[in-house]
Amino acid sequence: MKNITVIGSGTMGNGIAHTFAQHGFEVSLVDISDDALSKALQTIGNNLDRQVKKGTITEDVKSDTLSRIRVFTDLAEGAQNANLVIEAATENQEIKLKLFKQLSEICSDKVILASNTSSISITKIASVTKNQGNVIGMHFMNPVPVMKLVEVIRGYATTDAVTETIMELSRTLGKDPVEVNDYPGFVANRILMPMINEAIYTLYEGVAGVQEIDTVMKLGMAHPMGPLQLADFIGLDVCLAILKVLHDGFGNPKYAPCPLLVNMVAAGHLGAKTGSGFYKYTADSKDLVVADKFSA
Repeated sequence: MKNITVIGSGTMGNGIAHTFAQHGFEVSLVDISDDALSKALQTIGNNLDRQVKKGTITEDVKSDTLSRIRVFTDLAEGAQNANLVIEAATENQEIKLKLFKQLSEICSDKVILASNTSSISITKIASVTKNQGNVIGMHFMNPVPVMKLVEVIRGYATTDAVTETIMELSRTLGKDPVEVNDYPGFVANRILMPMINEAIYTLYEGVAGVQEIDTVMKLGMAHPMGPLQLADFIGLDVCLAILKVLHDGFGNPKYAPCPLLVNMVAAGHLGAKTGSGFYKYTADSKDLVVADKFSA
């Protein structure tokens, strides 16, 4: 397996492309916009510069990595030579189903089709393809070049051979893959999102403030980042989408999104990517400052 196609050049997509290219794979990065692809390449370059500065890679490794990434706005052209396609598009079931149906037409039956989805059913995604046994989940963690975990999700029809191939491939990237079965939220988000949602409820019900809640979890539970800051980092829209998948999938009210989260997403306060969530974010400051809405 040498040629990898990554669909989607956002935070996860460019991180996946970066990681594969740095480990010697030829990467085709696909997005609908030239501007998005240019931004992705700039981000990858900046992240590689940080690695050079830290001494973890050399300038030659940086140059070689960038030389292995080609960009495409045409899906068929970008996926035509792939041995593995990894979809890292928006966390939207309709978009993913459309992409996988197209990929099933474009790629041969031997190509493994993987999704980086954090919650959407791999079995459902596979149902629109011609070869359901070759569809699997590869849920990388953000930031991809740094985080070791890959959640490898077996759909109902995913074969043993495909699962083992992806487990071994993940190890070649220096990752620690964990095999899980296809149920809403898998493992990571089935546990993480209710915690984040409960932290938002704790704020919503006036039990404590933003910094107080995060401080309790950081100092008391040894979490490197509090749940509200983590929600900002993930994106509140993404958190809401995952909670809706859990709520719909299990039909259990314990997964119902907090009304405060729903309102924040409706208002466009999505966290770090929009400059405002539970905290406020500016380009010229790295200090963690509570958003005006929650500062007394």
